[in-house]
Amino acid sequence: MNAAVTSETSERFSIQPTGLLDLPAVWRLNRACFRKDAYDLITLFNMSVMPRLTRLKAVADGHIIGYVAGEINKKEGCGWIITIGVHPNYTGNGIGASLLAEAERALGAQRVRLTVRRSNARAIALYERTGYTWVSTYRRYYHDGEDGLVMEKIL
Repeated sequence: MNAAVTSETSERFSIQPTGLLDLPAVWRLNRACFRKDAYDLITLFNMSVMPRLTRLKAVADGHIIGYVAGEINKKEGCGWIITIGVHPNYTGNGIGASLLAEAERALGAQRVRLTVRRSNARAIALYERTGYTWVSTYRRYYHDGEDGLVMEKIL
């Protein structure tokens, strides 16, 4: 990823690269977005220092309101969105779609995949609107036994 990339996507928020100093805010955001599925601080720390990961944040009024991380899986020959979230107070403003589009560009892969809870209708609708289609299911993927839907977009 080109660390110099900064994209103004709206008058209300911007998409910027994120780094280690953003870790506390990303951790709080992750907990607000995912509660029971939130990554622990150590996992987020590891993600923030891994050089091959694409990490972007959405910022409004000096606060991180959205976050996405992704990587290239060379074995599968595609990009993977590891996590994407928008603070519940800011959903419905195009932030998730903007983060997703910027991550897809930064990954530079011909196809990108992600996993979403079967019950997360709002996220599934966003992914379908932005060109993702269901390709497979990870049975009992989440810690509570819910299936994860694998969705893919050909770029």
